[in-house]
Amino acid sequence: MIEAPKSCACCGGSRLRKLGEDVTRTLETTPRQWKVLETVREKFTCRDCEKVTEAPAPFHVVARGWAGPSLLAMIAFEKFGQHQPLNRQAERYALEGAPIALSTMADAVGSICTALDPLRRLIEAHVLSAERLHGDDTTVPVLAKGKTDTGRCWVYVRDDAPFGGAGPPAAMFYYSRDRRGEHPQGHLANYSGILQADAYDGYGKLYLAGREPGPILEAACWAHARRPFFAMADIEASARRKAAGKKERPL
Repeated sequence: MIEAPKSCACCGGSRLRKLGEDVTRTLETTPRQWKVLETVREKFTCRDCEKVTEAPAPFHVVARGWAGPSLLAMIAFEKFGQHQPLNRQAERYALEGAPIALSTMADAVGSICTALDPLRRLIEAHVLSAERLHGDDTTVPVLAKGKTDTGRCWVYVRDDAPFGGAGPPAAMFYYSRDRRGEHPQGHLANYSGILQADAYDGYGKLYLAGREPGPILEAACWAHARRPFFAMADIEASARRKAAGKKERPL
């Protein structure tokens, strides 16, 4: 709040009455702050048995870890959610006065994945217990030495709400460096039910009648099924245009 004027800017009079107010909004930010939390645990020795007694060490998400949960969450989200490689994160943190070695951050990401693995398994079990699944894959650019490789992200979605199901929707993601059929076959090795997916050949072995632990019923994607008809219509229209152009060409 800016202090109100005491007198009129025009005549200098002091008989001012509030008429209203104007509000100016300015977007601002506070730079990220880094801090080190020191937990002091006093040690005591027993005069009777000579044993040392002290309070237990504070809990860390990663056993004997050096980073707090908020920092670990930020590193993981920057890498997987914002697609920021660890080397770029390390450079930015160093400029902010918190140098962290690249290898140390890589070890932290591995520890995070290990700590979250029980949660991942629960989500996987929930998704693969659905009566029907929606599956698809998409390309993922992967940094490589001197080039960019193309990996694959496989996703399987459970959403029974349109069919009156009570189970909460969820999605399971897998990653591979190529698109070989062995990947979806491994992902769905223990699944039986309905799979809605495209006509990718890699799903073929999943639809075999004698498959164990049970058959998977193919629910073909209509969007992919109608593509050949549109392609044929385009080819026919192009042929007609070419034929019409030849007839109108002067001799």
